[in-house]
Amino acid sequence: MFVFSAQRLIEEIELHQPAMLQRCRDALQRGVKDLDFFRLDEGNFSQCANLSIDYAVMEKTSQAYMVPFTAQWSDVGSWQALWEVGDKDEHENVFFGDVIAEQSQGCYVSCEGRLVALVGVKDLVVVETADSVLVAHKDSSQDVKKIVDALKAGSRSEYLSHREVHRPWGSYDLVDTGNRYQVKRITVKPGASLSLQMHHHRAEHWVVVAGTAQIQKGEQKQILTENQSAYIPLGEKHRLSNPGLVPLHLIEIASGAYLAEDDIVRFEDGYGRA
Repeated sequence: MFVFSAQRLIEEIELHQPAMLQRCRDALQRGVKDLDFFRLDEGNFSQCANLSIDYAVMEKTSQAYMVPFTAQWSDVGSWQALWEVGDKDEHENVFFGDVIAEQSQGCYVSCEGRLVALVGVKDLVVVETADSVLVAHKDSSQDVKKIVDALKAGSRSEYLSHREVHRPWGSYDLVDTGNRYQVKRITVKPGASLSLQMHHHRAEHWVVVAGTAQIQKGEQKQILTENQSAYIPLGEKHRLSNPGLVPLHLIEIASGAYLAEDDIVRFEDGYGRA
């Protein structure tokens, strides 16, 4: 465990890793405030050396002192560690979520949405999320980083983002996608608006599930409430807003030849995005 004041750490980094510190300062100076977030400048921050504090500072400093610590300690840094500290049933299993197990022992299961069923297995880790499902032996759970490397090497979308993506105005959940279509569940915060935008390659249908939506199409604006819908043709300038006091929930069905998020041309934006 390392304990130091912020100023003392900065002084040591300046002594042992001056280039890293300068990149951090440049990233901070060129960063922007985004509602409750402060976003560092990506260009400068990404050029910082990929070093942990151990290698960058603690192995080089002459100003470190050690105090023995005799209590038990676990940083709970693996699925195996989570199983070790969890509350176990009579078969040494640790379960979170909707789990049914038969003749299974020593397993750790965490599920967020779907039912997970185990039959005749031992010492497994099963983690179910909206993004993916992990199945591993407890002894190999540390090797999950190899899966991350494989996702990165394959340019898989799971490496870059979650299925549910948060934006300054709210969030969207990518429910389904296929050939020339995708379905999203969109939530817009009270008083918030998406940018005034258009798409070159896709059209959109919006169906209001709950709340009140203000839809701008070209120069025209309309109010939609529960169970009402709107169609946004390809190439049409449009904006979605929530003029109400409660969250707006709607389903978006997009169709077209290209459905990636970079097919957005913004004309106006309240959050400083390009």
